[in-house]
Amino acid sequence: MAGRGSAATGAAGGGGGGGDGPIPGSGAGARLLRGAGSASPPSGAPLALVCASCVALAGLLGASVHKVHEGHLAVYYRGGALLPALSGPGYHIMLPFITTYRAVQTTLHTDEVKNIPCGTSGGVMIYIDRIEVVNMLAAHAVYDIVRNYTADYDKALIFNKIHHELNQFCSVHTLQEVYIELFDQIDENLKLALQQDLNQMAPGLTIQAVRVTKPKIPEAIRRNFELVEAEKTKLLIAAQKQKVVEKEAETERRKAIIEAEKVAQVAKIQYQQKMMKTLTEKRISELEDAAFLAREKAKADAEFYTAQKAADSNKLRLTPAYLELMKHWAIATNRKVYFGGSLPSHLSLGSCAFQHMAAAEAVREAPLLSKTGKLHLRPQASTT
Repeated sequence: MAGRGSAATGAAGGGGGGGDGPIPGSGAGARLLRGAGSASPPSGAPLALVCASCVALAGLLGASVHKVHEGHLAVYYRGGALLPALSGPGYHIMLPFITTYRAVQTTLHTDEVKNIPCGTSGGVMIYIDRIEVVNMLAAHAVYDIVRNYTADYDKALIFNKIHHELNQFCSVHTLQEVYIELFDQIDENLKLALQQDLNQMAPGLTIQAVRVTKPKIPEAIRRNFELVEAEKTKLLIAAQKQKVVEKEAETERRKAIIEAEKVAQVAKIQYQQKMMKTLTEKRISELEDAAFLAREKAKADAEFYTAQKAADSNKLRLTPAYLELMKHWAIATNRKVYFGGSLPSHLSLGSCAFQHMAAAEAVREAPLLSKTGKLHLRPQASTT
């Protein structure tokens, strides 16, 4: 509405100026035709009026045309009242000197809050040099937020809220907690507190991140903290050295255990090898003993069988007639014959010794027997 009205007004003004002003070129031509002697004195009032009108028109156009950059929306005020119309990026026209505008950023941007005082629960006043709040305003929420909190909404919704939330946090924590122990939680706590309030007070304004610098504390306290940190550092170094020593001892212990296990495993393997060797030798000895026993048993059985068969053969062969025959054959082959009543018993023809001799001789002379059992006497060589 404002842009279209301004444009219409500017067009009408320009048209009027062009119609009422004289045409300087046509007046000069007439004077030249009439001649220098017959011309009337020229008047500069119409020309000055035209120039003034052009300058005024240019000033009005310059005051009515404005540019909105990308990532911004323009809100308009007329007589101090916020107009419902919004303009996006580009060139726009408004009523000069009556309508004013403010560009509101709708992209991600950072607001900085500097030198924030903060009193701890112990009464120590510290200062935080800078807090950066990264936020973004949605385009659909621009009109409502500007109407409720003006175009400088970040001052009411972010800057003042940062001071309030930070003082609330510091007032319930000690300097040790704020400066060291809980410092890493300050940014997250501020972000959550800001976003919870904005969800109720200004929907559409989103907090993306909060960055907090290290607080400034009194110099004497800072030196004490540095001394404490130095002692803590020494303690940590000592603890790390102790861990290193313990780790080295543990490494040596594990190495010794591994060596002992290796030796034990080698000894176990060697023991198993010796046991297997002993068992193998025992098994081989048992097999050799069994084979030797079997051979000796077979040999004994063979000898027993041979003796048994020889005994059976002798039992069948040594008949009284055969023994009598062998006695006469022995007498016939002997070179000396003893006669008398007091002969030794081993020379007696009826003694057992003679019978054994006869049996042995019969065995040696067995080939002399024919198939019919008759004795074939070989001629004896005569002795002189």
